[in-house]
Amino acid sequence: MRPEDTDGTGGDGLPVPMAWLCTEYVADELLRTGDLMEPTTLEFRAGRDALALTIFLSGLLGEAPAPGALSGARVDELRLLTAYEATWRSWVCERLAESERQAGPGDLDVALARAAWRWLEETELLAADLDAIVPAPWEPVATGAHEGEGEVQVWTPAWQLGLPLGHLAVHLC
Repeated sequence: MRPEDTDGTGGDGLPVPMAWLCTEYVADELLRTGDLMEPTTLEFRAGRDALALTIFLSGLLGEAPAPGALSGARVDELRLLTAYEATWRSWVCERLAESERQAGPGDLDVALARAAWRWLEETELLAADLDAIVPAPWEPVATGAHEGEGEVQVWTPAWQLGLPLGHLAVHLC
C-alpha cells in the first residue's frame, strides 16, 4: 500500500485514505478507553462514526494525523463540537459538502466520511426507554395498571445515539 499522495510518485498501488483511517482509529480509541459500550455493538459503531466525523470535519488532527494527537485544547474543542444540540447535524452536512467541493471527485477520505454519515442518518437504532428503568421523579410509580399494553419502542437515527455516546467518551478521556 502506498501512502495517500497527490504527486503520483507512489507507484501504481492503491491509494490509502490515511486521514479518515487515522481519524477513525482515534475515535475508536476514545470509545474503547471510555469503556462505555461493547465494541461489537451498533451503538459503539454509531459513537465511533459520530466522533470520527466530528474529528475529520473539524480538522482536529491537523495535517499529520497521529494517534494521541489530541491535546487538552483539542479535547476541549471536541467536547464543544459533540455537545448534543440540533446544530451538530447541520454542521456535519455543511462541512461534508464543503469537504466534497474542496477535495473533488475520487477523494477516498471524503468518500469514507460520506459513507459513515449515510450510515448514521439512514440506520435506525432502538433507543433505550430510560423511564422504563426508573420512573421519572415527577411520575407516580405504576402498580400493574398497564398490564396488556405493549412496550413503547422508539427508533432513532444512529447519530442521535452515537453523538451523546461519543461526547461522554471524550469527557472520560
